Amino acid sequence: MKAEILDEEALRTVTPAALAGFARSEGWSRIEAYGAHADVYAGAGRPEIILPRTDRLGDYALVVSRLLEEFSKAMERDQLTTYRDLIVADRDVVRVRAFGGEDDGSVPVDAGVEIVAQARDMLLAAACAAHNPQPFFRAGSNKEANDYMRRVRLGQTEHGSFIVTLLAPVPPLLQPTQLPLDQGWVEIEDEPMDRMVTRRLVESLEASRAAAEQALSGESAAFDNAVTFGVSANLCEAVAGLIEQSQALEISVTWAKTRPTPEAYRKIGFSKSDSEIFREAARNFRLRQPKENQILFGTVHKLMRAHVETDGEITLKAIIDGKPQSVTAKLPEAAYSIATQAHDDKRPVIMTGDLIRVGQRWRMESPNIREFPADDSAEEDAAET
Repeated sequence: MKAEILDEEALRTVTPAALAGFARSEGWSRIEAYGAHADVYAGAGRPEIILPRTDRLGDYALVVSRLLEEFSKAMERDQLTTYRDLIVADRDVVRVRAFGGEDDGSVPVDAGVEIVAQARDMLLAAACAAHNPQPFFRAGSNKEANDYMRRVRLGQTEHGSFIVTLLAPVPPLLQPTQLPLDQGWVEIEDEPMDRMVTRRLVESLEASRAAAEQALSGESAAFDNAVTFGVSANLCEAVAGLIEQSQALEISVTWAKTRPTPEAYRKIGFSKSDSEIFREAARNFRLRQPKENQILFGTVHKLMRAHVETDGEITLKAIIDGKPQSVTAKLPEAAYSIATQAHDDKRPVIMTGDLIRVGQRWRMESPNIREFPADDSAEEDAAET
């Protein structure tokens, strides 16, 4: 029994851009205009069809229904399969496939919720890295990335283990062409934001997988070198979270037909053992991120200033994360004088600024220092004595 798509609302979800992109990807080419709102398409071994340029037609659903029938006949497949391809023809489709569930493709509810959440975080990490890759992002403060995520749709789950589908928006190419096989990718900086994100996702996943292999070979800077491709603590944590809910992980991107690419899709796989590597990489990334607006209470342990310099460097002994640590800071002349006086008087100070991990040491950037205020009552008691 062959299924037919009859629901008018379902047919209207197929956009004119999706129809044109799908037709071009399957061998049709535009021949000429047909009236004010349509075009004639034809191709070798393909019937002549008329594609609407707008969905503002009273019989648009009927037009789509007839095209669906024509596409299915020409490609010798059922309408349901063709329809599924059509409704995502104008989207980059990100599929996250978790292996190891039940034979029917089901997973425990908590695992399913976690897979969806981590898939979202993975795509958000790529969105944050689209323009400016960094080792760590405060994703909530990235307006452009969050605006992008609000346009992403969660697609229907698919058969085959447990598959989460993210439908990522992509604007159509205004001068669509069928790319020759040897045509390369355009520079990622020349892509619109929506396509930059999915390309950055693929780049970062491939780079992170390569970095994991290199790290096991003793390459200590493997993940640091991958940052330029979009690898971050955020991405590593999301991928690790996905792996931990499965026995193996496969992530693929099928590129939108409305914006032609040199390939139809890309696929990246991860094994169960990769999870611990990604967790450790994320931890190391986070350790080196500045702790902003920190307040330290401690004593000046060391002073260092060249004779010809007005600025000087100090070493402060303070408690960080419950442990005694040494923190260096470069101070301007006035602040260095305060630190010198506190050191000579053996009095504690308060230092504020951004705390940064450098190797095994800590450094304070944009420091501000002041002496810890003396206890007034103690001073009065000393005066009376």
